[in-house]
Amino acid sequence: MNLTTYEKQFQDILEGNNKSYPYDSDDYVTYVKLNQARMNRWNKRGEILPALAETIKNIDHPLNWILITEPWCGDAAHSHAFIAKAAQLNPKISLSIQNRDALGSEIDKYLTNGGKSIPILVVRDEEGKDLFRWGPRPKEAQEMAMSQKKDTSMSAEDKKRALQGWYNKDKGTAIQEELNELLKNKV
Repeated sequence: MNLTTYEKQFQDILEGNNKSYPYDSDDYVTYVKLNQARMNRWNKRGEILPALAETIKNIDHPLNWILITEPWCGDAAHSHAFIAKAAQLNPKISLSIQNRDALGSEIDKYLTNGGKSIPILVVRDEEGKDLFRWGPRPKEAQEMAMSQKKDTSMSAEDKKRALQGWYNKDKGTAIQEELNELLKNKV
């Protein structure tokens, strides 16, 4: 699906027009509401770093970017806008989005430690060969999340708050730096 269709999913869920699992749960609808606000904030305020913009603009051959995600995913809400903004800088980049839990999703090819963690960005050449994958979080956030899994002294809510605080402080810098390095080294 394209970016517009993906973002429309949020509104459909919030308006009660999508009550399929897991959006039949009030908790998941709350996650979607929070994530829509986060995405909107980054869509308005998030800026692409000059180094990444230059790398993107210098790409001279078609690339297909596939973002595997879901509206309920908090990590995706902080990455989605920066991935979309970067892709829009060069008409040679085609961005499509797959819902992780939808039929036909390619998530099983891109497991993280055996799990279906998202978001995952797959970058392919025009022949469909994978050049690299990124995700499910910037490295520092991933290390934090893995450390939190082992920490039994923090509540699940405190862990979520700490990770959200990291994203708010980072302002999309880490994902952009990581994408820039991957694009420079793999494309």
